[in-house]
Amino acid sequence: MINHRMTGTDWAMLLSLSLLWGGSFFFVAVAVPELPPLTIATLRVGVAAVVLWVLLLLLKKPIPKTPKLWWTFFVTGLLNNALPYTLITWGQTSIASGLASILNATTPLFTILVAGMLLADEHITLKKTIGVGIGFFGVIVLISPSLVSTTDTDIWPQMAVLGGAASYALATTYARRFKAMGISPFDVSIGQLTASTIMLLPMALVIEQPYQLENPSTDVWLAILGLGVFSTALAYILYFRILSSSGAVNVTLVTFLVPVSAILLGWLILDEQLHSEHLAGMAFIGLGLAVIDGRLWSTIRDRTNPALR
Repeated sequence: MINHRMTGTDWAMLLSLSLLWGGSFFFVAVAVPELPPLTIATLRVGVAAVVLWVLLLLLKKPIPKTPKLWWTFFVTGLLNNALPYTLITWGQTSIASGLASILNATTPLFTILVAGMLLADEHITLKKTIGVGIGFFGVIVLISPSLVSTTDTDIWPQMAVLGGAASYALATTYARRFKAMGISPFDVSIGQLTASTIMLLPMALVIEQPYQLENPSTDVWLAILGLGVFSTALAYILYFRILSSSGAVNVTLVTFLVPVSAILLGWLILDEQLHSEHLAGMAFIGLGLAVIDGRLWSTIRDRTNPALR
């Protein structure tokens, strides 16, 4: 099995990506009071696709044209953009951005299961099994109040966010093929965002008819721009670079860093509050990821047992 180790550059990109994706939950929270979920998801991928196409033309890069390649872009766009963006945005119509980001942090747990079944160099080991078990126990802690309540309607929005996390895991595993195909992170980003825009636009126009809505406020338009330009276009270029250099499991570790920025933004600006079960659930998810990653335990072992170094 290939042991993917992250370099200092990989960690710097990972931290940057966590800030960009953490901001996406904040931007969505600003937009959902005035725009429906499918419309937000469509605007997000549409703005990002336009930005990348402008860059492509300015840089005079060749346009990907192979039909087989574009089929792969459409599959990736469905799993990595269209489906999860719609599910998570719909979930945020009822739950706080911080809670949504914590639920989204289960992506590495789903990725362990998917990658372990589909990728030859990402076997499911005992350590990963224990980590996944701990992490999903954290999910149970998170959603337990909704499960035992007869009046709480938040369970379906929470399940929608978990569905988005599972879709991300499928996309991350599927997207590993781009490295073998020699496709650059930029081409993957522009391809999947263009494909997801083509899929989402007619659905949004027919189902939600956004052209009949009142013109959104300036804050909402700024949130959409931030969502498309920074949390999507720039973020996916970083995402595919990390995926190419450090593997499917390592790149999804970003989802545990994302809640930190998402929770801070929600608390400082949106006056959102997290309850004790949310913090406890996040702690278990984090512990599970730490077990999976293994580096924390290796550091503790080396410091307490110098002879093992």
